[in-house]
Amino acid sequence: MTSDELQQLLEGVRTGTVGVAEATTRLGQSSVAELSFATLDLDRRQRCGFPEVVFAEGKTAEWVEGAVRRLAEAGQDCFVTRVNVVQAEHLAVHFPQAEQDRLARTFWLPIPGARPAPVGKVMVVTAGTSDLPVAQEALVTARVMGAAVEMIVDVGVAGLHRILRQRERLASADVVIVVAGMDGALPSVVGGLVDCPVIACPTSIGYGASFGGVAALLTMLNSCSAGVCAVNIDAGFKAGYVAARFIKRLSSHSPR
Repeated sequence: MTSDELQQLLEGVRTGTVGVAEATTRLGQSSVAELSFATLDLDRRQRCGFPEVVFAEGKTAEWVEGAVRRLAEAGQDCFVTRVNVVQAEHLAVHFPQAEQDRLARTFWLPIPGARPAPVGKVMVVTAGTSDLPVAQEALVTARVMGAAVEMIVDVGVAGLHRILRQRERLASADVVIVVAGMDGALPSVVGGLVDCPVIACPTSIGYGASFGGVAALLTMLNSCSAGVCAVNIDAGFKAGYVAARFIKRLSSHSPR
């Protein structure tokens, strides 16, 4: 419970709108929710700014449903990544009001009510069309976390003029996420064009010697552009999450 929530609860007790028994129950609520298949962290939003995210891969549809239901009961946004077809169909039946993106393989059940306007700008850039599923996961993640997001598609270094045509859009971004497979060279190029952080996200797209994205990852880790950092292979969620954290901190310290 945050200090603001605690103050509201105590004010409710003072004014009589909240009974002592209800207040006692709410104060005694655990910071974790123990299910038979998972232990959910209910304090993560207070510590880290966003609730726990469910990684659906390897879980049954019923497990994912149970985690979503418990987070919703706790009044938290429910965001699920790597949702397969069976899980998606199951969740759609039980939570028809939720938003699903099948390209990104994500599920989002937001807290009911008005949401604040998106802030900042995250620009997601793909080297090729085959990188789109990972890029879309990054885009949806950053958007769910409150950032304004745009995407530039298929501007890899095989045709360098394509990314150079986008310099004005790149310059308008607060954070750029570059998603690339093959040789993974695009983040270094983008890093030499912008004055904001560049998050490089390698994908497993490529022929045999790309080693399932290892070649792109190593290129990104060895980028000579100083503003480039890298996340794991196919980690669109991690790229979008980190970008949104940058945006949130920048927005909270921007002049009013």
